Amino acid sequence: KKIGAGLTVEEFQKKIETKQITGHVGLEQSIALIADALAWKLDKIMAEPVEPIIAKKPAESEHIKVKAGQAAGLRQKAKGIIKNKEVIVLDFRAYIGAEEEYDAITIHGVPNIKQKIQPCVHGDIGTVAMVVNAIPKVIKAPPGLLTMKDLPVPSAVIEDVRKYVSL
Repeated sequence: KKIGAGLTVEEFQKKIETKQITGHVGLEQSIALIADALAWKLDKIMAEPVEPIIAKKPAESEHIKVKAGQAAGLRQKAKGIIKNKEVIVLDFRAYIGAEEEYDAITIHGVPNIKQKIQPCVHGDIGTVAMVVNAIPKVIKAPPGLLTMKDLPVPSAVIEDVRKYVSL
């Protein structure tokens, strides 16, 4: 429901207006964090409005059925701009009935890199995994306000986290 699946286009737009559907919270902040980690000074960050992805045919998940013509989910795009050039683009799509579920990243450079992770990392599960696996690194971090770029590279915790806590 948080992606608007099963709503009419009008219902979807109303929920966007009333902020009952917000899209990907943190998309613009993610662009700022990536730019900061690369020591890039962005001229601006542009976020496009959240828009519905309309089902072309009926689709369903374990919890919801979507009719053709209804919102199957949403798309949101944000861009980091330097000298009128898009240097970071995040394109978030979440919808019922996707033919493929994946996360992808493309880095233009030498060499160019294209990486596709299948199946995708579902957002809620990924968030919890990042938080839990960051616990030992956060405990060992210096005091103060830190971001993910200030901590060691994320990795799975495969041991008893209690050993990092002194009582």
